Amino acid sequence: MSRVGKKPVAVPAGVNVTIADRHVTIERGGSKLQVTHRSEVEVQWQPDKREILCTIPETRKRDQACKAYWGTTRSLIQNMVKGVTKGYEKKLEVVGVGWNANVQGNKLVMNLGFSKPVELAVPAGVKVVVERQIITLTSPDKQAIGQFAATIRSKRKPEPYNGKGVKYFDEQIIRKEGKTVVGR
Repeated sequence: MSRVGKKPVAVPAGVNVTIADRHVTIERGGSKLQVTHRSEVEVQWQPDKREILCTIPETRKRDQACKAYWGTTRSLIQNMVKGVTKGYEKKLEVVGVGWNANVQGNKLVMNLGFSKPVELAVPAGVKVVVERQIITLTSPDKQAIGQFAATIRSKRKPEPYNGKGVKYFDEQIIRKEGKTVVGR
């Protein structure tokens, strides 16, 4: 049994759930998220209890891959419900002398010590705000915000000697000691 998959997903009031074929749509206000789940997993909406149940057939309960799909489907639906109600936020910090970032239209432009600035197109549904050296990303879609944050960080990963680079706000960089000169 999947410990994650067998738990029901509680849906708060004001959130609309639509299940058609294998498409699950969660919406509230202006936020709308959709996922297509695997055919091995059955998703049921129970409006009287305001919860979503994910199940797999009894014959597939011993299949490891099927159990993994079961738990993953339930987690994706849970993340969508949380995303449309509370939303997600990630913060990144640009560390380096003269290094900065700013938003120009639908692009994030970063000066990271290269000869040319690094420009990244902001994905749909992600809002970017830059204050000094802090880049704040907000979105109802957990996957989109995580992928965009990872893309930003990959443009100049923090290095262990001086600590310069783009890092997550709460990330701890393990510093290394530089070369030392042994007495002559």
